Amino acid sequence: MRKPPSEPGAFERMTSFRFLRAMALRAARGKRKSPGAAAFLADLETECLRLERQLRSGSWRPGPYVAFEVREPKPRMVSAAAFRDRVVHHALCEIVAPRFERGFVLDSYANRKGKGTHAAIDRYERFSLATAHVLRCDIFRYFPAIDHQILKSDIRRRVADERLLSIVDAIVDGSNPQEPVEVRFPGDDLLAPIERRRGLPIGNLTSQFFANVYLDPLDHFVKEVLRTRRYVRYVDDFALFHDDCDVLRAWRERIAGFLAGRRLLLHPRKTAIVATAEPAQFLGVVLCGDGGRRLPEDNVARFSGRLRAMRARIAAGKAAADDYAPQIAAWSAHAAHGHARRLRETLFRGWPASRSSKPEDPNRPGAPSAAALGTTIPGICVRRSATGTTPATGTTMSASVSPARSRKAGAAAFKDAAGAPGSVQGLHVRTAPARRWP
Repeated sequence: MRKPPSEPGAFERMTSFRFLRAMALRAARGKRKSPGAAAFLADLETECLRLERQLRSGSWRPGPYVAFEVREPKPRMVSAAAFRDRVVHHALCEIVAPRFERGFVLDSYANRKGKGTHAAIDRYERFSLATAHVLRCDIFRYFPAIDHQILKSDIRRRVADERLLSIVDAIVDGSNPQEPVEVRFPGDDLLAPIERRRGLPIGNLTSQFFANVYLDPLDHFVKEVLRTRRYVRYVDDFALFHDDCDVLRAWRERIAGFLAGRRLLLHPRKTAIVATAEPAQFLGVVLCGDGGRRLPEDNVARFSGRLRAMRARIAAGKAAADDYAPQIAAWSAHAAHGHARRLRETLFRGWPASRSSKPEDPNRPGAPSAAALGTTIPGICVRRSATGTTPATGTTMSASVSPARSRKAGAAAFKDAAGAPGSVQGLHVRTAPARRWP
């Protein structure tokens, strides 16, 4: 294996007091009230100096994890690292991740700047509208199955500094026990499943980064060996598109063989070839096959239950509406990608007034205007893209449009109840105000 190029000063920068302090403040975003973060920040300078000494002397070791079970949307074990260890995780990823980012393929969307869940959903929908069938794949117990030896070898292809590698090894070797994955692969002896360490804790920033590194060879195999143009991956959930089912079956066999070399298995129930015209759930949104979207019923039911509990605590005086602003904003932003404007209006009707918790308050100065269903909006040219700028007026607009499967949609697709061309029915249009509000 060719030795990767070294980057002089990378370890010194990562372990410097100034850098560790910046990473501590980053790790504390949104978590300052947690006991671990509060204790660390209360003596920030001393803690960062202690971390600097331990990292540079090679004596740093990760502490124990706090493991708990999450049952929604499915049962899984989540592990929380000590806050001082999370500072090291942020520092390591900030230094090492750019070396790998340059080699990642375009169609890997998890835990990367400028990517994310909703970009992956848009990409999946664009490919599904252009092809007849999709091979949906999921890896069986992915995080518990990641092999430590293979992962360390992958990281050593891009990182040469032994001091950085010793921190990587400490984090990987310090992983707490995960769900058992009793699987044998060709060439294994009787003790191989016991002797080979595997599994990364779900919840670590480094685990998310390592998960991308571990499946990067799969991305290159799919793009460069199978030579498929339409491919999307988000962590261990990935899809390949083609019009011919026989081609997809052949790809499935070759992918299964490639993953076996990395000691991974395709999930037997979640891997299937389906028609793109059928509704499909991908990353928390149901894509209806004709360009429409909706939220899964279980997602809406779970959030409705949480919202009722929030209202009850606010009514009892045990909490304020602002306390729930982050949860409300996060779910509302996700629901916006599911074409669920009216659902959001119904759920948040009567929500207690606060400075930030209720999304899209129409009475707020400078708030985006909303078009009622059936409203004709003259002077706006609507295109199939969800966002854009109209050439005639220069007005920036966004609309919850469901693009048709046909690429030859005519002007009739944009007529209101009266049949007037050029009008818009059922769209939530936002126009940027021409003036600045104070």
